[in-house]
Amino acid sequence: MKSDSKGKYYLKNRSHIFSCPLSFISIKKKSIQFFFTILFATAFLFSSPVHAQQKVKTRLLFLLDASGSMYAQMDKENRITVAKRMLTKLMDSLAVAKNVEVALRVYGHTSPPGKRDCKDTRLEVPFKPNNHDEIKKRIATLTPKGTTLIAYSLQQSAYDFPKEPGVRNVIVLITDGIEECDGDPCAVSEALQSSGVILRPFIIGLGGTEDFRKAFECVGRYYDANTEEAFDNVLNVVISQALNNTTAQVNLLDVFSKPTETNVNMSFYDMHSGQLINNYVHTINEKGNPDTLILDPIFKYKMVVHTLPPVIKENIEITPGKHTIIGVDAPQGMLQLKVVGQTNYAQLQFIVRQQNNAKTLEVQDANVIEKYLVGKYDLEILSLPRIHQKAVEIKQSYTTTIEIPQPGKLIVTAIMQPYYADIYQMNRNELVWVCKLPVESRSHNLIMQPGTYKIIYRAKSAYHSNNTFEREFKIISGSATNLTLN
Repeated sequence: MKSDSKGKYYLKNRSHIFSCPLSFISIKKKSIQFFFTILFATAFLFSSPVHAQQKVKTRLLFLLDASGSMYAQMDKENRITVAKRMLTKLMDSLAVAKNVEVALRVYGHTSPPGKRDCKDTRLEVPFKPNNHDEIKKRIATLTPKGTTLIAYSLQQSAYDFPKEPGVRNVIVLITDGIEECDGDPCAVSEALQSSGVILRPFIIGLGGTEDFRKAFECVGRYYDANTEEAFDNVLNVVISQALNNTTAQVNLLDVFSKPTETNVNMSFYDMHSGQLINNYVHTINEKGNPDTLILDPIFKYKMVVHTLPPVIKENIEITPGKHTIIGVDAPQGMLQLKVVGQTNYAQLQFIVRQQNNAKTLEVQDANVIEKYLVGKYDLEILSLPRIHQKAVEIKQSYTTTIEIPQPGKLIVTAIMQPYYADIYQMNRNELVWVCKLPVESRSHNLIMQPGTYKIIYRAKSAYHSNNTFEREFKIISGSATNLTLN
């Protein structure tokens, strides 16, 4: 037996089921996660893959802060006046956008000032076609009054999206304050995303500080807007991200950090919900560069590169409007098993495991080349007897070849009666069990590796241990050995 190296080879659609009212105000992370696990356990989440190339419908829910603090100054006007003007202008643009529906939810606008009403949130204009003028009219009448209840408003937003598969549900939160009702916006957002109800929200912070930013980074993708000009720019960026795909490429790096590896499937999952978004078979184009992919920038991705073993990269963020390069270490080499000379094996296979790992990685056919990540592997060749090869090294772009001797054949014939019989390999003074012969069969043909063996047997009709017999025999490559049990 020897080894050497030679040669060079080369989403989902969503629908939501809501069946019970939400009654709690103080929202803690564990209880929120448990609640949404139960609430959406029966929802038909991601019923078919969502491919970024498809122009699916997007629903944008604008969640507007109308608490008393929105009277604070922004440039020459107050924040609510600027926000109302920006949203009104945006509605005119979205009115001509295809495959886009909008709705408006507001909080902090119905309870009188000074009253801490932690349920003061309302869907003012629901999703429906051509509702842009209705939203503009409702925006014009808003008067800031109450407190800031972000967590409960996010929670109630789950009910605002119609039950329709194949739709991207996005929340755009516009606020100038942090949670004032003891809720946990991060926990609510995480639960909604994990359950597949919404994609990662956008948060536009008006007049925010660094602490303000930190408070919202766990809720979604956060943007500062401290001036009217910044607000206008950020709002356009957010809408562009919510509606448009962008380009990316995956560099599968070899041991020299060159993007030369290719021809392997890559699965992209939503980090929050765990649902499959895209599958791409990696390709290097005619110019020798990894091919361009189209991805939805609103997701935070987990990517699984289906090498042997797979490579996983988490928390991948796609920069909207910018070609994003995703680098992954995936150096590979090849492995094959060869049998010397001519063989009677019908289909010899071997088990491949990572070194010192009992889990089966692959069951590979002999004389077939497979790719594996560079490293060391343990092999179990399913010959008779089985052959164990430890710490086989796979090197970059080379084929590691394992050779085993040509087998021989053992022909066992039982005369007159069936036998209990086992075959053992002679390993110095030790017997190593090889196989058991079927009791009721009187003829056996076995393909075996060369070596010295012993068969130990007793007739089925004999009832005393001293009726046990043994025969030593040899298997020679390419030859047949005959044994008669009588």
